[in-house]
Amino acid sequence: MKWAIGATMVLAATLGAAAAPPGPLPPPADQALARDILKELVEINTTHEHGSTAAAQAIQRRLLAAGFADADVLLIAPPEHPSKGNLVVRYRGNGAARPVLFIGHLDVVEARPEDWSVDPFKLTEKDGWYYGRGSVDMKDGDAAMLETLLRLKRERFVPERDIIVAFTADEEAGGDANGPAFLLREHRDLIDADLVVNLDGGGGRYKNDQRVAFQLGTSEKTYVTFTLETTSPGGHGSLPGPDNAIYRLADGLGRLENFRFPVMLTATTRASFEKFAELDGSAESADMRAVAKLPPDL
Repeated sequence: MKWAIGATMVLAATLGAAAAPPGPLPPPADQALARDILKELVEINTTHEHGSTAAAQAIQRRLLAAGFADADVLLIAPPEHPSKGNLVVRYRGNGAARPVLFIGHLDVVEARPEDWSVDPFKLTEKDGWYYGRGSVDMKDGDAAMLETLLRLKRERFVPERDIIVAFTADEEAGGDANGPAFLLREHRDLIDADLVVNLDGGGGRYKNDQRVAFQLGTSEKTYVTFTLETTSPGGHGSLPGPDNAIYRLADGLGRLENFRFPVMLTATTRASFEKFAELDGSAESADMRAVAKLPPDL
C-alpha cells in the first residue's frame, strides 16, 4: 500500500535523537529509495517453497554498498535450510545504553497468479495503491527499516545505543526454520537487546500528511487444536447402518460450520475502536463507537 513508504522514519522516531526531518514525511529522495527497495523485495518470491535467502542477500548488498562493515551485516541460515536465510545488521551507537532490536520477516504467504488481477510478484501502482504480495505483510516494513538504516548511515547519526535489525525467515508457513527462534537458539549474542520492536505488530498512520497515530499490538491471536472422534457399533462395510460414526462426525462438522461465535472485545480492542473513531471522522466513526460499547451495539 502507498502509506507503507511513509513509515520510513519509524526507527528514527522511536529512537528520538535524530535531527528533525524537514517535514512530516521523509525527504522525497528517501521516499523514492524506499519505493525502489519495496519494489525489489516484492519482486523476489519469498514464499515458503522459495525461502528468504535471496531477499536477505539483496538487503545485504545495499547495506554493504552504503558502507556498513562486513562484520555488522551477517547472513545466517540453518545448515539444514540454506534457503531460509536471516540477515542481522548492527548500526553502531556510542554505547551509552544497551541495544534496541527491530525485527521483520521476509517471507510471504503463497500467491497463485491465477488468483490475482495483477502479477503478485511485481509491484504495481494503481489508483494510488501498491499491489503485490508482501506490499503490506510485511515487505513494506522491511523496506522502511532498510531505508531508515541507509539514511541514518548517510547522515552519520550516532544513537546512544546500537540499533540491531533482524530480517528473518519463515514466519508465515511451516515454521521449520523459524528465524527468530533460530537466532535465539543459535546466535543469541547477535540479537541480545534491552527492547524488541516487531514491526509486524503495529504501524503508523497519517492524516493529511500529518502523523496522527502509532499502533502497538498487545497480544496475538492463537489457536487451539481439537481432535474429534466418533464411534458406532461394528459391522461390515458393505452394510453400513444408520448409526454410523462417519455420519455422526459429518453432522458435528456441519453444526460447527453453521455456528457463529459471539463478538468478544478486549480492553485493547475496545480502546482502539474508541480512539480510531476520534481520528477517522468518517461515517464509520459511529460504527466504531457502537462496537466499542459494553456490551457491543451490533
